[in-house]
Amino acid sequence: MNIAHWLARQAQIAPDQPALHLGTEPVADYGGFDRAARCFAAALSARGIAAGDRVALFMKNVPDYLIAQYGAWYAGAAVVPINAKLHPRETARILENAGASLCVTSPGLSDGLSDLTAVPLVETGGEGWDEMLAYTPTPEICFRAPDDLAWLFYTSGTTGRPKGVMMTHRMLMVMSDCYQSDIERVRPQDAAIYGAPLSHGAGIYNMMHVRAGARHVFPPSGGFDPAEVLDLAAHFGGVHMFMAPTMVQRLTRFAKEAGRDGQGLRSIIYAGGPMYNADIIEAVDHFGPVFAQIYGQGECPMGITALPHAFVSDRSHPHWRDRLGSVGRAQSAVELRIADEAGHDLPAGMVGEIMVRGDTVMPGYWQNPEATAKTLRDGWLWTGDMGMMDAEGFVTLKDRSRDMLISGGSNIYPREVEEALLEHPLVSEVAVIGRQHPEWGEEVVAFVVTNANVDEAALDDHCLARIARFKRPKTYLFVPELPKNNYGKVLKTSLREKLAASS
Repeated sequence: MNIAHWLARQAQIAPDQPALHLGTEPVADYGGFDRAARCFAAALSARGIAAGDRVALFMKNVPDYLIAQYGAWYAGAAVVPINAKLHPRETARILENAGASLCVTSPGLSDGLSDLTAVPLVETGGEGWDEMLAYTPTPEICFRAPDDLAWLFYTSGTTGRPKGVMMTHRMLMVMSDCYQSDIERVRPQDAAIYGAPLSHGAGIYNMMHVRAGARHVFPPSGGFDPAEVLDLAAHFGGVHMFMAPTMVQRLTRFAKEAGRDGQGLRSIIYAGGPMYNADIIEAVDHFGPVFAQIYGQGECPMGITALPHAFVSDRSHPHWRDRLGSVGRAQSAVELRIADEAGHDLPAGMVGEIMVRGDTVMPGYWQNPEATAKTLRDGWLWTGDMGMMDAEGFVTLKDRSRDMLISGGSNIYPREVEEALLEHPLVSEVAVIGRQHPEWGEEVVAFVVTNANVDEAALDDHCLARIARFKRPKTYLFVPELPKNNYGKVLKTSLREKLAASS
């Protein structure tokens, strides 16, 4: 079934229900949302774009994004979401690899792109876009089988050129069902605020909100501004948001400094990078039990584990800190294993690679059988993430397998060291990497962002009180900020390059 049926059904039952908002201003109800998407679908068909073709969205967070997304699905096409912060050359490479038939852009984003690609560009708000939305709405929704391509997501490419992850209609439907069963049920009176890029997790999370008839709120800033988010949450109430951990940190810091509470916030789902215990404890203490965690990858979107609100907020269980430091338990639609390099299961408490299979796992990478064969084996997705599972099924991430350090024959997981350093009151951010050492193989180097002067000896004493001596950093490098990609993930590749250049 085409996932776009969820919009059509909501428009049937509640056409006057508010749907799209730009800030506090209404843009369309569900009837208008559905009609605009059907017009766009008719325009695509008139251009010869048919079932299985790809329509790229190189757009900022605006209401037209969802109109184009669902319109493409109505026409049977697959959506290719592209982060609006990418360079035109990066965007052109994705368009070429995806074989896109059309690219919808926000005003200004087509500048410099038209010279790099032969793919037709349509800018929202322009004459071409207005013409497409003036078509007679298509009465039919193109049939799509469950395993047909719906969403072609390109990985962030921190270690090389991005690969296209194929997401099917079934994957997105099951992911949405898991949210409802493993996190919470979305209500018609709820509102999703899109402060993170719609090309990533925030965009994937619109679907369960469409099915429920909830409101979709696009901040006028087009991005994440803590003051704006808190104002919108207070206005709409019942607010759901997807945030990267760095966004949670920013929101908490701003709210505490400004004396703001979390009025109107119902759920903040955090994912996309390590959330350290010190940061989430501070956030819960300030905002209350509104946080839940998802662990997923593009290859299994938002669909591997979940740590619901009750576990994030619990402070009474004897092992609450361990649970809080985990990414939760397997979601309803998947099986999880922790395995060694040969794929053999490891007992509870031992660290190995996290493996997952189920209906939220991708069928493979777009036109990349080599990478697919390496990542999918015997039905299991080898995530590349190292972790362990306790006797109750809680999974704790250690690091990406490539980030693990081996010093003197002992494994060191950077996250352990980072967690310890972040407990120091003067440390605001930290990233740990390895440096080659002639005797030990590797040694630990910590890049540290502080909010006041602190010396290496104090950090060393702090670490020695919390972790084994061999795990403590041998070098502390103080930096004003950590390099991050467009999704807020720390770019350890950049830190390695910086370290190599200074050696």
